[in-house]
Amino acid sequence: MTVKIFDTPEVQEFVKTVAGFDQSGGNDRAKQIVHRLVGDLFKLIDDFDVTEEEYWAAVNLLNALGSQTQFGLLSPGLGFDHFLDMRQDAIDAEAQRTGGTPRTIEGPLYVAGAPEADGFARLDDDTTEGETMWLTGQVRDVDGTPIPGAKVEIWHANSLGGYSFFDPSQSEYNLRRTIYADSEGRYTARSIIPSGYGVPAGAPPTWCSSPSVVTASARRISTTLSPPRATST
Repeated sequence: MTVKIFDTPEVQEFVKTVAGFDQSGGNDRAKQIVHRLVGDLFKLIDDFDVTEEEYWAAVNLLNALGSQTQFGLLSPGLGFDHFLDMRQDAIDAEAQRTGGTPRTIEGPLYVAGAPEADGFARLDDDTTEGETMWLTGQVRDVDGTPIPGAKVEIWHANSLGGYSFFDPSQSEYNLRRTIYADSEGRYTARSIIPSGYGVPAGAPPTWCSSPSVVTASARRISTTLSPPRATST
């Protein structure tokens, strides 16, 4: 098909209208982003001759993912999380912030506001089944000096691969805690060995993750620890 309409004045004006350029007020940066995003998608439809059937199939998939709270898994599945990490690594390099723990994707399953504790915390509630796991560590700067009071956030799946807040069978903030390191930068957590998480029964196909325990600490760096005995679903 040779029909191309994206570069026509009518379509270009339409994209500006969709972005809200003809409306006063609002956020100028948001308008610029919407203009670029919608324009790029319109051009993709034009360049690849996307059919109406293909377009609505994609919309239906997004609707299905959203209804199962799985939409966020598209972000790491399509590489967006890793791309953001690559950009942040480049920003750190430009600012000459080198060394330290390599960052890995935070992922869509982080939830703010977990209960806080000093030095030690137990992550699992009394009803969570699984083999006991102990996690200890020390937060240090790039010179090896301990960082007292460093904020360490830990979250992971249960033995069935479910995360609290997304799995209604779990209590609020189960397997999620914030620990402030002691005077020597050390922290300790007791929990259960997690399983990998995957697509819930009945949910549309998307991407899965390996089992992991995730901590975020100084300079908001996320890193993933994979227990050797855990298996993915």
